Amino acid sequence: MHIYSSPNCGPRRGGLTPSMVVIHYTAMGSAEAAIARLCEPEAEVSAHYVISCDGELTQLVPEEKRAWHAGAGEWRGLTDINSRSIGIELDNTGAHPFPEPQMSVLETLLSEIMSRWPIAARDVIGHSDMAPGRKFDPGPRFDWARLARRGLAAPSGQGERPDHPTPAQFRAMARSNGYTAEVGDEALLAAVRLRHRSYASGGLNADDFVPIG
Repeated sequence: MHIYSSPNCGPRRGGLTPSMVVIHYTAMGSAEAAIARLCEPEAEVSAHYVISCDGELTQLVPEEKRAWHAGAGEWRGLTDINSRSIGIELDNTGAHPFPEPQMSVLETLLSEIMSRWPIAARDVIGHSDMAPGRKFDPGPRFDWARLARRGLAAPSGQGERPDHPTPAQFRAMARSNGYTAEVGDEALLAAVRLRHRSYASGGLNADDFVPIG
């Protein structure tokens, strides 16, 4: 593992310690470019880790410190996600699959993080989960099911299809699954689909209730 020191960090507020992981994609041309930006004071962004396409792991901020990766958002009714989370950036633009070496290193890293901190699988989330409508990473190509099979993320549910699905019903079920950010119906649906049904399109339908049931 390579270690750099990003200045874009500080103490976790209120004595908080990591209780979740937020996964991002870099949306840049290379891991090197992303690392450079995450270490620029003017950028005012950072993450704890960056994993390149070929599986090279770089640490930018110690896990004990608050990296500036999540921004405004909410998960399970909790805000100031930066103070509560560890941020992992994956070298990807969101337009192509995440390579095997990268996913393998991510799995190892998640296992190690979850052994060091009281982080449940349900609280390993994407940026889009805590900031619906504002963020879309790690995007539709990310293999959440793979992480779930290894106990490193929550699996999709096997709920029932309602006869008469409504946005209010969907919002209530999504909230029970952690999606508590105050956003519109379309943004909420898009966020849940990014996580559980990335192939889906069109308006809300009964199938959207299955993975969060």
